Amino acid sequence: MQKRSLFQMIFGKNNKEPTNTTYLKLLSSYIPTFSPFGDEAYDSDLVRAAVDTIARNAAKLKPKHIRRVNGDIIPQDSQIQRLLQTRPNPYMDAFTFYYKVITQLYLKNNSFIFIDADPTGNVRGFYPLNASTIELLEARGEIFVRFTFLGGDRVILPYTSLIHLRRHFYKNDFYGETNDTALLPTLELINTTNQGIINAIKSSANLRGLLKFSQAMLKPEDIKKERDRFVTEYMDITNNGGVAALDAKADYIELKNDPKIIDKDTMNHIKQTVYDYFGVNENIIQSKYTEDEWNAFYESTIEPLAVQMSLEFTSKLFTEREQGFGNEIIFEANRLQYASTKTKVQLINTMMPLGILTINEAREILNLAPVEDGDKRLVSLNFVNAQIQDQYQLGGDDVGKKAEGDEINRDTSSTE
Repeated sequence: MQKRSLFQMIFGKNNKEPTNTTYLKLLSSYIPTFSPFGDEAYDSDLVRAAVDTIARNAAKLKPKHIRRVNGDIIPQDSQIQRLLQTRPNPYMDAFTFYYKVITQLYLKNNSFIFIDADPTGNVRGFYPLNASTIELLEARGEIFVRFTFLGGDRVILPYTSLIHLRRHFYKNDFYGETNDTALLPTLELINTTNQGIINAIKSSANLRGLLKFSQAMLKPEDIKKERDRFVTEYMDITNNGGVAALDAKADYIELKNDPKIIDKDTMNHIKQTVYDYFGVNENIIQSKYTEDEWNAFYESTIEPLAVQMSLEFTSKLFTEREQGFGNEIIFEANRLQYASTKTKVQLINTMMPLGILTINEAREILNLAPVEDGDKRLVSLNFVNAQIQDQYQLGGDDVGKKAEGDEINRDTSSTE
């Protein structure tokens, strides 16, 4: 049976590397090589919980291909949108894809997505790349990136075919800083603390003591024999009663074992240090947040991700000419799904009479399914055109002419 690797399926057998490549000389350093740090951090339950919380919620962002024309936003039913919303590649659904991309971003502060396009430039898929080593190269005035994967495969791709997301972007001209310097000391402290707790539990579970024999002199082999017999009979796991019996020739003296473990306040401080680093708190992680706590988390953590992803996807998927015609990729979230019922009802009561929401948009806020003809807007007729408000209030004869086509009737409602 013929075997094909995932590497060949994504990049093809005939992936041609550019010739005469050299390392790209950066302003900050000569050799632009990046070795990601993150696998060790992901082994920590605290880090994994924090990153998982961000990735789960950010993966619910909804990508849209739109065009901005004369101030209007026009949705585009394009192949790019279908890929981004449903299945970016044959091996991942959209949620899984964004979850992986954002997890890589928070663990390594760099996340690369390969844009797979056919020879005519039509996008066929998006693939997140998890490389062990990343190198920036230059050839013919163009920037390339060489990825070396854990299995030993290597590929060189144009930087223009890569969506590159970054965090902690400071010293390096291309890469986000790694987490090792900032996070590793805390992770080492957590590991030491966990090992101390494990050892303390093991130590507490063991019976420790001395056997003191009343006889004046015993041979070393006899002492060892009596000790082994005592351990076998009374300190074995099969001794369910936990009681030991001795005659007058020996006394058992227990050695008190009082292992020290870290106190609760210090443990909470260590935990909070990790949470602060990733911009989350315990209520967000355990889904016990209030409406205000969720809004703060969204604005400080999720929304910056949406902004960066929108800009980077737009820049790499559309030419300057296409962007000039208003093409954009935006990432949106229905923040109202986390609001209280009281807030939702107040919002609908305020916005629907102004024609801001359609019937189905209001139903979506309440987590209800859309209905037929639900794209209509209900507008209150208790409003008047500002240009004729004086005549309307005074009841002038020309109100009807100037208000023709305007909705000025009182106490009734109309549909668009």
